[in-house]
Amino acid sequence: MKIRKIINKRGQEEKISLRNFPKLTSKRGQEEMVGFGLIIIIVAVILLVFLAISLNKSKKEVLGTNEVNSFIQSFLSYTTSCAEYSDNYYSIQKLITECVNYEGNCLDGRKTCDVLNSTLKGIVDESWPVGENTPIIGYELSITVNDEPLIFFEQGNKTFNSKGSLQPFPHSIDIFFTAYY
Repeated sequence: MKIRKIINKRGQEEKISLRNFPKLTSKRGQEEMVGFGLIIIIVAVILLVFLAISLNKSKKEVLGTNEVNSFIQSFLSYTTSCAEYSDNYYSIQKLITECVNYEGNCLDGRKTCDVLNSTLKGIVDESWPVGENTPIIGYELSITVNDEPLIFFEQGNKTFNSKGSLQPFPHSIDIFFTAYY
């Protein structure tokens, strides 16, 4: 056992055993720091797991079930700039029938199929803007007659999240629109 001589407050010399004093090189503080570091790492891992789960949740549905079907119904009623005769303009629905059956001309000489194509493209582009700042990533519009394509538009990217609607017509005409989000 080691004994050390020290001088007390009165100036007298005393002999003291070192056993009574704590060791200066105690490992208890190091063990506490390692434990604290482990707790920080565990909390960080848990936070990363929660963050990953919250980021991987599927996006909310941007479109309601009836929005695509309502869009088709509304653009079929749209009045075009193609006139059959003075003050009698074709709707998109009538223009589709004219394009399929007669491939006629408008009063101003334009072909009904050309007017149908340009009008539908304008309606779809305005109604379903595709871009980085919009919820719609892409769309596809197809009008078929007896399973042969009459009109086909697509823009943007196709994803697994989509809403679509089919509108059958007489004379084997089908209109199919799909919006991707």
